[in-house]
Parts: sequence; C-alpha cells; structure tokens
Amino acid sequence: MQPLQLNRVFTLLESGPVVLVTTHGGHRDNIMTISWTMVLDFAPRFAITTGEWNHTFTALRESGECVVAIPTVDMLDTLVGIGTCSGADTDKFSRFGLTPVRGSIVKAPLIEECLANIECEVVDFVERHNIVVLQAVAAHIDEARKERRQVHAVGDGTFIVDGRKLDRRVMMASKLPPDI
Repeated sequence: MQPLQLNRVFTLLESGPVVLVTTHGGHRDNIMTISWTMVLDFAPRFAITTGEWNHTFTALRESGECVVAIPTVDMLDTLVGIGTCSGADTDKFSRFGLTPVRGSIVKAPLIEECLANIECEVVDFVERHNIVVLQAVAAHIDEARKERRQVHAVGDGTFIVDGRKLDRRVMMASKLPPDI
C-alpha cells in the first residue's frame, strides 16, 4: 500500500451515478451536473450537494423543487459540458440539444434523453455541509431505452461506467424491507 493524499480520499468513495438536476427559476429552466448524490433510507428520499456558489442552488431555494434526471454513458460528453458552464448565462437545454418535458407535479422539466427522471420537492437544506434533501413525488423511466449503463465520477475528470449486473436478490431477500 502507498500513501494517498487526504484531499484525494473522496475519489475512492464517489458512489452514486452522475445525474442532471433541472430547476425552473424565474422564467427559465436550467440543468446542472451533479456527481455527489446519496440515497437516504428506503424511502424515496435523496440528497445532493451544492451551495450558494451555484446558479441552481438559488432556483432550488426559490422554487423548492427540481428533477433528478438519470443519464446514461452515451451522454457523457453532454454531462461534462453541462457541468462546465453556468446556467446564469447559458440556456443549457438549447446549447446541448436536450428536450425538456413537462413533469406531472413539479415545474422543473424532465429530460427526454435520460433513462429516468425523478420529480422532487426540497424538504431540507443542511447548510453546514451544503446538502439539499429531496423527497421524490413522481418518477418516470424509459423502458424502451437500450442504453442503461450509468456513469460514475471518480472526481478528477475520470469516470467509471456501470458494467454487468450481478443478481443476488434471492440471497438477500430476507434482508430487504417487504415492499422492495
């Protein structure tokens, strides 16, 4: 084993897939790329990390809602592009050729090109850690989509792509809550 700089430890723990978060603030839609996500319990509750330095954060505070869109590996260059420009001065839907779709509950748009979209309401801000807690209120999936592999950020400009699924549901059945 070799020493690893402590400021690089996060590259070992990046767990959730890279997602796109859409908001509707003021009179326009916006998209943000986020790699720091987490599931909170078996309920449809999630958390993302962002803060006041980010244009999306203001829209989250003002509207109290968003969509967490789940892209696939074929969208990697789009994910990086969205993450390297600001919605303060860029119409990201137009610039990256993405199709906004009206959600069933929230005003923030779904992204048609994504595998899935989760409509969310903001339920808490943990300001000390720049965490936004979200409650899912509706979810949509494109079952016909062939590409399903998701992208995971390592944190230094490199990514890992989901591979083959390994099924251990029977082995774990007694460990899961009854409604999963």
